[in-house]
Amino acid sequence: MSDKSLFFRKANNNDVVTIVQMLSDDPLGAKRERFENPLPTCYQNAFKSILEDPNNELMVASTDSDIAGFFQMTFIPYLTYQGRWRALIEGVRVNKKYRGQGIGKKLLHWAIQRAKDKNCHLLQLTTDKLRPDAIRFYESLGFVASHEGMKFHFD
Repeated sequence: MSDKSLFFRKANNNDVVTIVQMLSDDPLGAKRERFENPLPTCYQNAFKSILEDPNNELMVASTDSDIAGFFQMTFIPYLTYQGRWRALIEGVRVNKKYRGQGIGKKLLHWAIQRAKDKNCHLLQLTTDKLRPDAIRFYESLGFVASHEGMKFHFD
Protein backbone atom coordinates (compact mmCIF):
# COMPACT_ATOMS: atom_id res chain seq x y z
CA MET A 1 0.00 0.00 0.00
CA SER A 2 1.44 3.38 -0.95
CA ASP A 3 1.42 6.38 1.38
CA LYS A 4 -0.90 8.16 -1.08
CA SER A 5 -3.60 5.52 -0.64
CA LEU A 6 -3.68 5.99 3.15
CA PHE A 7 -4.90 9.14 4.86
CA PHE A 8 -5.45 10.11 8.48
CA ARG A 9 -8.62 11.71 9.83
CA LYS A 10 -10.59 11.94 13.04
CA ALA A 11 -13.08 9.13 13.47
CA ASN A 12 -16.75 9.81 12.86
CA ASN A 13 -19.98 8.10 13.95
CA ASN A 14 -19.92 5.81 10.92
CA ASP A 15 -16.54 4.42 12.03
CA VAL A 16 -17.58 3.25 15.50
CA VAL A 17 -18.88 -0.17 14.44
CA THR A 18 -15.67 -0.98 12.55
CA ILE A 19 -13.52 0.30 15.41
CA VAL A 20 -15.33 -1.86 17.98
CA GLN A 21 -15.10 -4.84 15.63
CA MET A 22 -11.34 -4.33 15.36
CA LEU A 23 -11.02 -3.92 19.15
CA SER A 24 -12.78 -7.25 19.65
CA ASP A 25 -10.86 -9.05 16.90
CA ASP A 26 -8.17 -10.74 18.98
CA PRO A 27 -8.09 -13.09 21.99
CA LEU A 28 -7.67 -10.30 24.57
CA GLY A 29 -10.19 -7.93 23.00
CA ALA A 30 -12.75 -10.70 22.57
CA LYS A 31 -12.83 -11.06 26.38
CA ARG A 32 -13.58 -7.39 27.08
CA GLU A 33 -15.56 -6.01 24.13
CA ARG A 34 -19.17 -6.61 23.05
CA PHE A 35 -19.33 -6.56 19.29
CA GLU A 36 -23.03 -7.09 18.64
CA ASN A 37 -25.60 -5.94 16.12
CA PRO A 38 -26.84 -3.45 17.05
CA LEU A 39 -23.78 -2.13 18.84
CA PRO A 40 -24.37 -1.52 22.56
CA THR A 41 -25.03 2.17 23.28
CA CYS A 42 -22.07 2.32 25.67
CA TYR A 43 -19.77 2.58 22.64
CA GLN A 44 -21.64 5.53 21.11
CA ASN A 45 -21.69 7.23 24.53
CA ALA A 46 -17.92 6.77 24.88
CA PHE A 47 -17.36 8.02 21.34
CA LYS A 48 -19.44 11.13 22.06
CA SER A 49 -17.29 11.83 25.14
CA ILE A 50 -14.11 11.46 23.09
CA LEU A 51 -15.44 13.86 20.44
CA GLU A 52 -16.40 16.45 23.05
CA ASP A 53 -13.01 16.38 24.81
CA PRO A 54 -10.47 18.66 23.11
CA ASN A 55 -7.63 16.61 24.61
CA ASN A 56 -8.75 13.34 23.01
CA GLU A 57 -8.48 12.29 19.38
CA LEU A 58 -9.66 9.01 17.92
CA MET A 59 -7.74 8.79 14.65
CA VAL A 60 -8.31 6.43 11.77
CA ALA A 61 -6.01 5.60 8.89
CA SER A 62 -8.28 5.10 5.91
CA THR A 63 -8.00 3.78 2.42
CA ASP A 64 -10.52 4.85 -0.18
CA SER A 65 -12.79 2.01 0.90
CA ASP A 66 -12.26 1.23 4.58
CA ILE A 67 -10.34 1.67 7.83
CA ALA A 68 -6.85 0.18 7.75
CA GLY A 69 -6.06 1.06 11.37
CA PHE A 70 -6.78 3.41 14.25
CA PHE A 71 -5.64 4.63 17.64
CA GLN A 72 -6.69 7.03 20.36
CA MET A 73 -4.44 9.85 21.57
CA THR A 74 -4.94 11.77 24.78
CA PHE A 75 -3.01 14.95 25.52
CA ILE A 76 -2.30 15.39 29.21
CA PRO A 77 -1.05 18.49 31.03
CA TYR A 78 1.44 17.84 33.82
CA LEU A 79 3.31 19.83 36.42
CA THR A 80 6.34 17.59 35.96
CA TYR A 81 8.89 18.44 33.29
CA GLN A 82 8.22 22.10 34.01
CA GLY A 83 4.56 21.90 33.11
CA ARG A 84 5.05 20.31 29.71
CA TRP A 85 2.36 18.14 28.12
CA ARG A 86 2.60 14.48 27.29
CA ALA A 87 0.63 12.35 24.88
CA LEU A 88 -0.79 8.91 25.56
CA ILE A 89 -1.60 6.54 22.73
CA GLU A 90 -3.99 3.64 23.33
CA GLY A 91 -6.02 1.10 21.39
CA VAL A 92 -3.67 0.81 18.42
CA ARG A 93 -5.16 -1.64 15.94
CA VAL A 94 -4.54 -2.64 12.34
CA ASN A 95 -7.30 -4.22 10.29
CA LYS A 96 -6.47 -7.92 9.71
CA LYS A 97 -6.53 -7.56 5.94
CA TYR A 98 -3.85 -4.82 6.10
CA ARG A 99 -1.43 -6.46 8.52
CA GLY A 100 2.13 -6.92 7.33
CA GLN A 101 1.92 -3.88 5.04
CA GLY A 102 3.56 -1.32 7.35
CA ILE A 103 0.30 0.24 8.53
CA GLY A 104 1.26 -0.03 12.21
CA LYS A 105 4.50 1.81 11.55
CA LYS A 106 2.62 4.53 9.67
CA LEU A 107 0.14 4.85 12.56
CA LEU A 108 2.91 5.29 15.09
CA HIS A 109 4.96 7.67 12.95
CA TRP A 110 1.85 9.81 12.48
CA ALA A 111 1.18 9.75 16.25
CA ILE A 112 4.77 10.68 17.06
CA GLN A 113 4.59 13.66 14.71
CA ARG A 114 1.20 14.70 16.13
CA ALA A 115 2.63 14.68 19.67
CA LYS A 116 5.56 16.79 18.49
CA ASP A 117 3.20 19.21 16.74
CA LYS A 118 1.28 19.59 20.02
CA ASN A 119 4.60 20.38 21.74
CA CYS A 120 4.47 17.31 23.98
CA HIS A 121 7.71 16.31 25.65
CA LEU A 122 6.94 12.60 25.36
CA LEU A 123 4.58 10.04 23.90
CA GLN A 124 3.77 7.09 26.10
CA LEU A 125 1.81 3.91 25.59
CA THR A 126 1.01 0.67 27.28
CA THR A 127 0.65 -2.75 25.78
CA ASP A 128 -0.37 -5.98 27.41
CA LYS A 129 2.48 -8.24 28.50
CA LEU A 130 0.65 -11.02 26.64
CA ARG A 131 1.42 -9.24 23.34
CA PRO A 132 5.14 -9.94 22.79
CA ASP A 133 4.95 -9.10 19.07
CA ALA A 134 3.49 -5.69 19.90
CA ILE A 135 6.21 -5.09 22.49
CA ARG A 136 8.93 -5.90 19.93
CA PHE A 137 7.20 -3.66 17.38
CA TYR A 138 7.07 -0.66 19.74
CA GLU A 139 10.69 -1.23 20.76
CA SER A 140 11.71 -1.27 17.08
CA LEU A 141 10.25 2.23 16.79
CA GLY A 142 12.26 3.53 19.74
CA PHE A 143 9.80 3.10 22.60
CA VAL A 144 11.51 2.07 25.84
CA ALA A 145 9.97 -0.01 28.64
CA SER A 146 11.08 2.46 31.31
CA HIS A 147 8.31 1.99 33.87
CA GLU A 148 6.20 -0.81 35.29
CA GLY A 149 2.52 -0.17 34.54
CA MET A 150 -0.19 -1.15 36.96
CA LYS A 151 -3.99 -1.21 36.85
CA PHE A 152 -6.79 -1.32 39.37
CA HIS A 153 -10.05 -2.63 37.89
CA PHE A 154 -13.36 -1.69 39.48
CA ASP A 155 -15.44 -4.47 37.95
